[in-house]
Amino acid sequence: MELPVNHFKKNILAGKPQIGLWMSYWSPQVVESCAPAGFDWMLLDTEHCPNDPAHVSMQLMAMQNERSTAQAVVRPAWNDLVLIKRYLDAGAQTLLLPYVQNAEEAAAAVAATRFPPEGIRGVAGSSRAAQYGWIKDYLKKANREICVLVQTETRLALDNLDEICKVDGIDGVFIGPNDLAADLGHLGDIPHPEVQSTIMDSIKRIRANGKAPGILVGEADGQRMLDAGALFVAVGSDVGVLRMGATNLAKKFKK
Repeated sequence: MELPVNHFKKNILAGKPQIGLWMSYWSPQVVESCAPAGFDWMLLDTEHCPNDPAHVSMQLMAMQNERSTAQAVVRPAWNDLVLIKRYLDAGAQTLLLPYVQNAEEAAAAVAATRFPPEGIRGVAGSSRAAQYGWIKDYLKKANREICVLVQTETRLALDNLDEICKVDGIDGVFIGPNDLAADLGHLGDIPHPEVQSTIMDSIKRIRANGKAPGILVGEADGQRMLDAGALFVAVGSDVGVLRMGATNLAKKFKK
């Protein structure tokens, strides 16, 4: 058995835009039902939803099959060595690490995802990631398929953006629009001109540093972000799709 190729990593490094769906429900059934929809990636969130490594493991099983078009991106609740190890062992190959403020924190994120001597990831040769030992030479091959995305969501992080981008092993930088708006003094007001100009400037800076920019936006802003140069863009969420679908269906029959 061969180690799966991380097509998400391969595509963003090649400059090929990747369209995503943000998953906040912890249900593997919800993930499984959305995985064949045609998205390039799906974010399994554990920062702002009641999710944990056991649930994520089941979600990964639900979407890693022949029907799925999407690759999994897992967001741990924090840039934490132990959490990173657990999600990698569960089979995640791409991680989005929140609230990275500087180059040192970015370097720590990379080190946590790499087996020695390149990093400090704990070694387990019979994990699900290694298909319980069936993947030949997993420990020697795993590092090359790991994709590290870091989340910049404050003024301080953007002040340090160029240094963060220069960290070897960082593949992409995700702009957190909600937290960024809050830190800029515009809580809940992502459309504010200062927030929007900061996002656009950040995308340009990330691209200029040779990294892939990413962001979560609504459907109406997806193409605008792609046109601005973002390479991995989540254009909606499971919560939003369900809420709007239910609302529109009810309106058809409730005059």
